Amino acid sequence: MIASFFLILFGLLNLFGLSQSLFFRQLMFVVIGIGVYFGMKTIGRHFFRLNAQLLYWLMAAILVITFIIGIEVKGSRRWLDFYFFNFQVSELFKVFLILFLTQLLTSKKILENQLAFFTKTFLYFAVPAFIIFKQPDLGNAAVFVFIYLMMILFSEGARRHALYLFFMSALVVPIGWFLLKGYQKARLFSFFNPHLDTQGISYNMIQAVITIGSGKFFGKGLGLSTQSRLYFLPENTTDFAFASLVEQFGFLGGFVVIVFYGIVIYTIAKRAIKFYNSTDRENQAKFLYCIGFLSYLVFQIFVNIGMNMGLLPIAGIALPFISYGGSAVLATLIGFALLP
Repeated sequence: MIASFFLILFGLLNLFGLSQSLFFRQLMFVVIGIGVYFGMKTIGRHFFRLNAQLLYWLMAAILVITFIIGIEVKGSRRWLDFYFFNFQVSELFKVFLILFLTQLLTSKKILENQLAFFTKTFLYFAVPAFIIFKQPDLGNAAVFVFIYLMMILFSEGARRHALYLFFMSALVVPIGWFLLKGYQKARLFSFFNPHLDTQGISYNMIQAVITIGSGKFFGKGLGLSTQSRLYFLPENTTDFAFASLVEQFGFLGGFVVIVFYGIVIYTIAKRAIKFYNSTDRENQAKFLYCIGFLSYLVFQIFVNIGMNMGLLPIAGIALPFISYGGSAVLATLIGFALLP
């Protein structure tokens, strides 16, 4: 949590240098998130484990409602308007999916009818992931996929069905290509050939790389960035917040942020290893939750920083604690609160 606190601080400072109004909104979200974190720690994770299924269905219901009546921003219907803020349920759903799958994959039912059980776990993941994909939100749908794959591969009962998962993926991936929106396909093409449309679909990626380079080693200073503050870089507080941060704080600031992420990942991984060899079902559940939450963090950090540096295609994935957004901050802190 100490490393997470410094990451939150970096995210707030980055926002302060770009937009004071967003800084104060994010500060409010952080305070609420920390309050929820300590509230959940006081209640105890056992309560949430017992109600994991209820929380899953609650999130699923809100997701469907969002898909039907949610507000549309830039062609995506991902948010519910609560007047003071826009709530993105897909962010919170990630954590409660991890908790629910943890309970499901360590239940005694895995000893019976393995294929039917595997199919059930797949549907529990696939249906909400497909709805998120159709919002459209390819980035968060990809996070769901990665979390599910890692939890299946590390779960004892369902591991034997990895072959089924492989064949299922082989069928789904080609179909998925035809389900992609035109701009999503264009992003993939632009990644392999950035100079194909420098003022169009490739613009964001090129500007992100330029923004990172303009920060040099020590950065331009808080509030002194040009690429970000003059809006040459779109989405400078969300998808490309890392590029904005590096422009203000330089290579040194970006490196320190990555080090703090490394500390968080190492600590959770160490905790997971502690429960790995245990035959106790309770400890197996703790291990699986750590794996699921670790997958969630690692995937988002790796993909977001990768796309900011032009190493991966553009995907709408938030960088934990750095990207602006109340739902993302709340989801991450809830995830930490549920760690064993």
